[in-house]
Amino acid sequence: MEELSEQEQWDQFKGWVRSNGPQVLILVALMLLGWYGWKWWQARGLQQAEAASATYQQILAKLDDNKMPEAVALAEALRSENPKSAYVSAGDMVLARAYVENNQLDKAAEILQRVMNSGTDEHLKPIARVRLARVQAAQGKYDAALATLGTTSLGTFEASRLEARGDILLAKGDHAGALAAYQAARKLTPGGGGDDEASATGGAAELLDLKIADLQGPASTPAPPAAIAKPADKQAAKP
Repeated sequence: MEELSEQEQWDQFKGWVRSNGPQVLILVALMLLGWYGWKWWQARGLQQAEAASATYQQILAKLDDNKMPEAVALAEALRSENPKSAYVSAGDMVLARAYVENNQLDKAAEILQRVMNSGTDEHLKPIARVRLARVQAAQGKYDAALATLGTTSLGTFEASRLEARGDILLAKGDHAGALAAYQAARKLTPGGGGDDEASATGGAAELLDLKIADLQGPASTPAPPAAIAKPADKQAAKP
C-alpha cells in the first residue's frame, strides 16, 4: 500500500473534519454540559442538606425554649422546601415527642402515623411504629395499638416492638400474653446482670428482667391498666 504524502494526509484530515466536525463539536458540548450540570447538582444538593440541617437545629432550639408554634412552623417550612430530606422525618419525631410531653396525644399520633407510612428516613419508620403504638395505648386504644405493632418483625427494633406489645397486653389484663412478649423481647436484648453491655443498651435488659420477674413471682400484683398506659402520664406515653 502506497504511503500518503504529508499534504495528502493533511487534506484527508481536513475532509474528515468537514464531514464529522459538527457532530464532534456537539458531542464535546454535551459532555461539558453534563459535567457542569452534575457539579451544579452536587453543589445544590449540598446547599439543601446544609439548609435542612440548620432548620432542624432551629426546631430543636424552639422546642427547648417551649416555643411550640414556632417549631411547628419551621417543620412545615422544612417539609415544603426539602420534602425528600431525612431531616423532615427527624423533625416530625421530635415534634411528636413534644406533643406527648404536653399530653397532646392526638397530634402526636397524627405525626407518628405520617412518619410510619410515608417518612423520608427508613430507619425512623419502625421507631415511629412502636412510638405510635405506645401513644395509642396511652389513649386507651389497646386494640389499635396492637394492630399498629402488627406481627411482622421490625428487625433491629424487634425487641422494642415485643416489649411494647407486652406492655399493651398487660394493660389489657392479659398477663400470660404479656409475659410471653417480654420473654421473647428479652431473648433479643443483650446484657443483664449489670455488665458493660447492658449499660450500653440503657438498662433495657434489666427492665425486661424486672417485668418478667413481676409476672412470674408468686405474689405478683401487676399494676392495673390505668396505671400502665394513662393518657396523662407523660412517661408512659413518651415515645
